[in-house]
Amino acid sequence: MRFEEREITLKDGRQCILKPNSSEYAEQMLEYLKKTPDETDFLLRYPDEVKWTLEEEQKILDDFLENPYAIMMVAVVDGKVAGNAGVNGIGYQRKLWHRCSLAIALYKEYWGLGIGTAMLEYLTELARQVGWKQIDLEVVSGNDRALAAYKKCGFIETGVRHHALRFDDGTLHDEILMYKEL
Repeated sequence: MRFEEREITLKDGRQCILKPNSSEYAEQMLEYLKKTPDETDFLLRYPDEVKWTLEEEQKILDDFLENPYAIMMVAVVDGKVAGNAGVNGIGYQRKLWHRCSLAIALYKEYWGLGIGTAMLEYLTELARQVGWKQIDLEVVSGNDRALAAYKKCGFIETGVRHHALRFDDGTLHDEILMYKEL
């Protein structure tokens, strides 16, 4: 989905641009997708699971850009990708049209600067424009920083998916289910 860029001032005084992600950022996105899982255990992928080519990433990003029911946002600070977030419809069946699902991650160096909150707030606005009535998300149990950010933005805990994730070390981790009415 195409949407207006939004500039925000970070807590450290720098400027950040929230804008539609596109093939312009494909190379940086591949680096981001491989590096961010090394910075936290709370993402769903491991770095070695990112196996697509630059051309495939460019196509993925351009497809998101042209899809009116998928929002892919990039946060750019000093010309560099700082984070990425997206909202997608849950399914194509009419009984699910009112719901969308959110995912977000930032490089660790940008944590605590206000980017995540700004992205969540803007994605909420855009999701309303699309016509969705509810945003769903999952948070890995123990990710207290993300849980606090989601609650700050109005998300409510609705339950737990027990043993939803199995890490490479064999440990099992729950997911906390959350939603926000729009």
